[in-house]
Amino acid sequence: MAIKIVPRGRKVRVLATLGPASTSPEMIRKLMLAGADAFRINMSHGSHADKEPLVAAIRAIEKETGRPSTILFDLQGPKLRVGRFEGGRTMLETGAGFVLDRDDAPGDAARVRLPHPELFAALKVGARLLLDDGKLVLRVLSAGADRIETRVEVGGILSDSKGLNVPDVVVPMAALTEKDRRDLTFALEQAADWIALSFVQRPEDVAEARRLIGGKASLLAKIEKPAAMERLEEILELADAVMVARGDLGVELPPQQVPLAQKRIVASARRMGRPVVVATQMLESMIVSPTPTRAEVSDVATAIYDGADAVMLSAESAAGAWPEESVAMMDRIAMAVESDPSFDARVHFTETLPDATTADALSQAARDIADTVSARAIICFTSSGSSARRIARDRPNVPLLVLTPKLSTARRLGLLWGAHAVQTRDVGDFEQMVGKAKRMALRHGLAKAGDRIVIMAGVPFGRPGSTNMLHVQRLAGDELDKLR
Repeated sequence: MAIKIVPRGRKVRVLATLGPASTSPEMIRKLMLAGADAFRINMSHGSHADKEPLVAAIRAIEKETGRPSTILFDLQGPKLRVGRFEGGRTMLETGAGFVLDRDDAPGDAARVRLPHPELFAALKVGARLLLDDGKLVLRVLSAGADRIETRVEVGGILSDSKGLNVPDVVVPMAALTEKDRRDLTFALEQAADWIALSFVQRPEDVAEARRLIGGKASLLAKIEKPAAMERLEEILELADAVMVARGDLGVELPPQQVPLAQKRIVASARRMGRPVVVATQMLESMIVSPTPTRAEVSDVATAIYDGADAVMLSAESAAGAWPEESVAMMDRIAMAVESDPSFDARVHFTETLPDATTADALSQAARDIADTVSARAIICFTSSGSSARRIARDRPNVPLLVLTPKLSTARRLGLLWGAHAVQTRDVGDFEQMVGKAKRMALRHGLAKAGDRIVIMAGVPFGRPGSTNMLHVQRLAGDELDKLR
């Protein structure tokens, strides 16, 4: 049965991760209907053959509903791990010595193999090594070409191939492993809309990924390393969007520093006009429970009040017992927050000054004019999506209807705050522009007789980067009869 798709009743987007609990076309469809605006495919798990049906199911729902579908492929990145132990595990005693070396022999309570040669030269005396998501802590006493001696500061059980985090050192590793390169090629073959780059440390990591992507998808940089925080603005300059990846960021930073880092990333991204996603453990208890904790609800609400473009579900929708309910809960929280009379003041707490360009000046003016004349919607004609991103940066109070001739552009806008993107034929002159804006505003339920709309476009029509026109139009009753 076909579904009539109308704009969401909220501005923030919901990004849902697909996994064992949400691989069937039926469940993916349920997630979309429950409020998912975009879908994340995690390349850390499964094979390429597992991912192809997910893409096919999402695109089939797109055809059924007429709503452009947004797919983000999340690359695994260079995850550091220790080697294996005799018997699969060992106990590290607090205060004891422990050695990381290049010996292939199974480890024990005194040593284990570290299969990352680049770390031996990078580590300095005093650096911390965090094992198993920070549950165990080692302090480096000495580091040589084949041997790293440490003292166990926080002990515990350590088992095979557990993760290793190095918060105090920029590790000389490329952000793209050979596996990532193969996964990237596959993702681009599947017409991915977004590529998420994991464990970014330097702007150079983003530049290399952009070169490989070659404009075939948009690039999202995941901020999960303290080193990335130190060069955040440089990374934002090169990325199309960023993610506050609180999982590994929460391991490498002290817990009390994570909220500060989140607010800085969100505010910086907004000022620079980059979509920003807040992710990890947002409704974690809903992996096993049909309802979240009050603290989790407050966490999601805080991200929305701060003006994040999207909030993400990870295991909640990928492997939990309540995937559909998790998406629906995220949707309800967003609707409640955005209906708060104080929401507009809170979301505009971050000042987003326009750049000294015509397009930025018009984008800011569109929001101001919509407020002044009580317009019901802003209609944006765009080819690349750049004009839509500029308008969204100012967080207008009214819906943003984005009309584009490119399906790829419409799909990529699924992570943009407040945007309802529609693929439609381009216009050739001013009268066609006004007529199409009226029809689309009416068709998508954004305006009725007597309402005003604000239209933003560029002349000559169809030329990217030519945004130079703002027009206010009232929808008269007799006109609407003709447009229906």
